[in-house]
Amino acid sequence: MAGVATSLLVAWLGVDSPVVARSIVIAGVCLTLWLTELVPPFVPTLLLLGATAALLGPLAPAYKLSGVLAWCADPVLLLFLGGFTLEVAASRHGLDKAVAQHVVRLARGSRRLLMMLVIAGVTFLSMWMSNIAAASMMIASLRPLLQATPHDTALRRALLLSVALGANFGGMATPVGSGPNGLAISAATPYAQVTFVKWMAFALPLTALMLLVGFVLLVVGYKVRGRFELPPTPMRKLDSRAHWVLGVFLACAALWLSEPLHGLPAPLVALGAVVALFGTGLLQREDLGKLDWSTLILIAGGITLGRLVEQSGVVATALHGVDWSAWPQVAQVGLLVSLAALLSAVMSNTGTAALLIPIAVQLFPSASMPVLVAVGCSFGIPFVISTPPNAMVAGEGGVESSDLLRLGLPLMVLGCLVVALTGPLVLRIFGLP
Repeated sequence: MAGVATSLLVAWLGVDSPVVARSIVIAGVCLTLWLTELVPPFVPTLLLLGATAALLGPLAPAYKLSGVLAWCADPVLLLFLGGFTLEVAASRHGLDKAVAQHVVRLARGSRRLLMMLVIAGVTFLSMWMSNIAAASMMIASLRPLLQATPHDTALRRALLLSVALGANFGGMATPVGSGPNGLAISAATPYAQVTFVKWMAFALPLTALMLLVGFVLLVVGYKVRGRFELPPTPMRKLDSRAHWVLGVFLACAALWLSEPLHGLPAPLVALGAVVALFGTGLLQREDLGKLDWSTLILIAGGITLGRLVEQSGVVATALHGVDWSAWPQVAQVGLLVSLAALLSAVMSNTGTAALLIPIAVQLFPSASMPVLVAVGCSFGIPFVISTPPNAMVAGEGGVESSDLLRLGLPLMVLGCLVVALTGPLVLRIFGLP
C-alpha cells in the first residue's frame, strides 16, 4: 500500500490539470479502502460515485452524477446478479448440500478418489457460486470423517487443502466465478466481446491444469493412499422444487455456453434466470436480501474506477515517459500477472483488479490484457490470509500456514509462468487480441 500511496502522491504533485489531480485523490482514497478492507467493500463504491460527482462535476459535464452513474450501469452486473440468484436458489433448496454429499459418497472408501472428487466438487460449485459457500458445504459434508481423524494426520490435511484448492481456482473458470472476471470483461468490451464460451475456453483448461498439479502435489507431499471408513450419514432427498431449480440452472448454463449459436447475450440470459426463479415462486421476497449485493456494488465500483482513471487521464499522466515498447511481450505480461498474484495474496483480489486492470489497458490497449490480469488475481493463494477458503480450512485444525505455502507458492509461480508464456497466444486464437 505504501507504493500505491507514494505513486499517487508523486503523480498528484506533478500534474497541472485539476481534473487529473482530483481524480488521483479520489482513486487513491478508494483504492486504499478497498485494498486494506478497513470498511465494508461497498462503501468505497458509494464514496467513489459521490466524490466524483461532487469534486469533478463542477469542472466538466461528463462527471455529473447522471454520467457517473451511467459508467457503472454495465451489462456484466446482470451476469453476476444471475449467478448470485442461482446461488441463493441452490442453497434454499439444498442443491449445494446434495452435491457435496454425493461427492463423499461416490468415493467408495478410496482416499485418492475422495480427494479428487472433493477438488472437482468444490471447483464446480465455485464456478457458479461463492467459493466461501462452496468450501463451507464441502467441509460440512466431510466433517464426520474429519472428526474421526486426528489433527496431525496427513489425510486430514490433504482433504482440507483439497477444499481450499478447488475453492481458490474454481472461480477462475467462469465469468461469474469471481469479481476480477467481471472487471476484466467490462474493460475488454471496447476491443472485443468476451463471451461466456470464450472465457471458459481459455480459463477452464488452465483451471484443470492447476488442479491437476495441485492434486499431484498433495498426493505426493502427504503420501495419500489406501482406504478410509466414513460414518454413515443420511442422504438428503431433493423435492420437486429443487429439481425445478436444477432445471433453471441447466437451462441457463446451456444458453450461456451456446451463445454463439443463438446470439442471446449472457447478461440477458442471467436476467431471464432471475425472473424465472422469482416469478415462479422458487425464490421469495425475503430471498432478495440474501443476494450478495455487497460484491455486486464492489464490482460496479471497480468498473466506475476504471472509467474514471481512463477518462480523466490519470493513468496516462502517471505513466508518461515510460517506454514499455522496449520490453518483450512475455516480460510485459509476466510483470502484470505476477504483480496481480502478489497483491491478491495479501489484499482483496477485486481491489487488486480494480487497481491493475485500468493500468494494463492503458499500457496495452487490447481485450487480452484485462483477462490476463484477472486470471493472475486468482493465483494469489499461498497464505492463510490470501483467501477466505484458506482461512476456513486453517480454522478447522490440522492445517498450518506452511501447508498452504507449500501448496500455494508453486501453483502461483507455475500459473504466472504459464499465462505469461502462452496466454496472449491462446487468447488470440479465441479472437481476443
